[in-house]
Amino acid sequence: MQNLKDEIQNIVRDNISDVIKLRRYLHTHPELSFEEINTSKFICDYLDDIEVNYSKGIAGTGVVAILRGKSVKGGIIALRADMDALPIKENTGLEYESVNTGVMHACGHDAHTASLLGVAKVLKKMSDKWSGTVYLIFQPGEELLPGGAKLMLDENIFSEGEPSAIIGQHVLPELEVGNVGFCPGRYMASCDEIYIKVKGNGGHAAMPHRLTDTVLIASNIVVALQQVVSRRADTRIPTVLSVGRIEGLGATNVIPSEVNMQGTFRTMDEDWRAEAHKHIIDICQGICRSMGAECIVDIKKGYPALINDDSLTDRLMNLSKDFLGEESVVLMEQRMTAEDFAYFSQNYPSVFYRFGVGSKRVGMNNKLHSPEFVIDENALETSVSNMAWLAIKLLSNTKKI
Repeated sequence: MQNLKDEIQNIVRDNISDVIKLRRYLHTHPELSFEEINTSKFICDYLDDIEVNYSKGIAGTGVVAILRGKSVKGGIIALRADMDALPIKENTGLEYESVNTGVMHACGHDAHTASLLGVAKVLKKMSDKWSGTVYLIFQPGEELLPGGAKLMLDENIFSEGEPSAIIGQHVLPELEVGNVGFCPGRYMASCDEIYIKVKGNGGHAAMPHRLTDTVLIASNIVVALQQVVSRRADTRIPTVLSVGRIEGLGATNVIPSEVNMQGTFRTMDEDWRAEAHKHIIDICQGICRSMGAECIVDIKKGYPALINDDSLTDRLMNLSKDFLGEESVVLMEQRMTAEDFAYFSQNYPSVFYRFGVGSKRVGMNNKLHSPEFVIDENALETSVSNMAWLAIKLLSNTKKI
């Protein structure tokens, strides 16, 4: 008689070629955030084929499938995959390269979606081995504000009861195939967009006494803003403030009447985030006021910080070690990148972890969001089997979640 681990592995191995086909189709036909119409239909068609019930049209193109075990008296958990692509022109030369010019799955969302479809099939085949309910969340718009996670939650997607755990996984090219990585507690940063407009009376650069030097004022703002991190932030809280664009359409002898700047502010503490926004506005307006210019500051709040539940992370790490081997489970460092899975982590005990898609042996270690980004598809066996294992083991002992 097969044990649970062997049964999962055998089902995945028997069906891994189908998962690869699913992923390749999605890779060939990527769609931008909130435009995932055909992707959504593709997911629904597959769920129909394996006889899994679902609701569609959530937050536009989102899909939520529901699987039930041998008894509905067990726990309730949710598994999430994002499905949107990026506005990037692919340059991989793959035989299944994107046919949608200027759109590419350069962040692995095709692998996430295909993996969750593979998990759906495993859980369906093994429904007599677990009790409870599993939501499968196929989420649109992870790459674009306000984020599909928030919009789906706003539509009250958990119709069969609130989950006690939500799990998401994401590719990581720096991690070798067969490995998974976890980070308890603070993992990913909040992400806010900063737009600053400096306005004054421009004019001839040879007569600075007759004009407002908006370029000089903007330069002072860029330098002064660094004090938000170096002198205002608690050194124990990861914080980044970067100005990535300055646009002043003057000339060698023209000081423009307006300079526009754009930047990002990221941190991992919501109270400090709100305080920092006030400091940014005060610094910008104070400098402009003292130098005779007008200043308009617009801070667009993006995704919150992603906080992994400590106890749930510890449990999933130990379960992954049981399934993959201790050497295949690594402790991850914090990242200042952002993820809208954070909205799930704000509302429910959640864990967002990584699975390796890199392969030094064949040189597959391209960076995310790169036109050359590729994955080693052997990673899909790990992503499907480990997530299915985690789901079943959590449902078999929900009191320890």
